[in-house]
Amino acid sequence: MNASLPAPMRADIMGLAQAMRQSGALDAVPLNLTEAQWQSLADFVQPVTLQQGQVLIEQGVKDRTVYFVETGSLTVHYEDAKERVRIALVGPGSLLGEGAFFSHLPRSATVQAGAPSRLWCLTPLRFRELSSRFPPIALELSVAMAAVLARRMYNRPKRVAVT
Repeated sequence: MNASLPAPMRADIMGLAQAMRQSGALDAVPLNLTEAQWQSLADFVQPVTLQQGQVLIEQGVKDRTVYFVETGSLTVHYEDAKERVRIALVGPGSLLGEGAFFSHLPRSATVQAGAPSRLWCLTPLRFRELSSRFPPIALELSVAMAAVLARRMYNRPKRVAVT
């Protein structure tokens, strides 16, 4: 992508900004960007639309893409060695995939849309490009994702959501 995206496409990201500002969830992304910074970020993320039941992330797959949830709800399923399934719910204003993004390890759980959902994805390559062109935005994004990761690790029921 480049900075010449059409205005309607670039404006779409403001729904994500609003979802993050309005979310009161424990794992809401505390991303404090100006509108201009959100518009710059729009050049590096892609919208993803899921139908109910559609799988976004599969446990064991090696992929480091991170997803930011604008609308909908997603279920996170983890099956341990004793075949016990653990579930967490993730909603608007939060993210998925931060565990693999930071660790470079395979996905730790499967994520499926519990309802029709709209997300924004950021690949490691696009993050590196963002880091070179807009270091303050990349730093703010990294700190916000790490904050969500830390909150999930401290909250036992939300640990399953670290994918």
